[in-house]
Amino acid sequence: MSTIIAGHFQLQDEVDLARRELVNAGFPEDRISGFFVNQPGQHDLTEIGGDNILSPGAKETPEGVVEGAVAGGAVGLAIGAATSPVTGPIGPVVGGLLGAHVGSLFSFSKMKDAGEREEGGENRVEPRMSGMLLAVALPDGADEDRALEVLRRVGAHHIERAEGTVENGDWVDFDPLSIPVPVR
Repeated sequence: MSTIIAGHFQLQDEVDLARRELVNAGFPEDRISGFFVNQPGQHDLTEIGGDNILSPGAKETPEGVVEGAVAGGAVGLAIGAATSPVTGPIGPVVGGLLGAHVGSLFSFSKMKDAGEREEGGENRVEPRMSGMLLAVALPDGADEDRALEVLRRVGAHHIERAEGTVENGDWVDFDPLSIPVPVR
């Protein structure tokens, strides 16, 4: 494994320029990897696509559905029982089913809004942003300052440090879900 310094770019032309500048600065071409990082949730890491089997923002939804269905069913059953002289024995059954259905719809209040943080997530580091990423592997870590200088000079942003392996221009053990370690 090597220390890897990677920077984000907006355009492929910027990646090409940065790659040329890294090679001109003495970094071997086969130790440089450029590729596009998809948006979080679109890395196709599961059999059904996406990054996770369950959406992190919807993890409390099953409990909310049960709570809503039970509460709504009880209310509907009571209303149906109260109206049974008019509706007959079917009133409590229909009232309970209708109440359970309406109550289960309130489970959506348990879901997180887009962008809302999980509980206890105030100090959470943001996931890796999508876009073009250019990475250079430093076998001994000694050239880190030189790599940073080149990447900053050519306009890299969100520069990060990682550990990994770049072979023949491919970052073979890149994990798009790993939390990036920003370089200041």
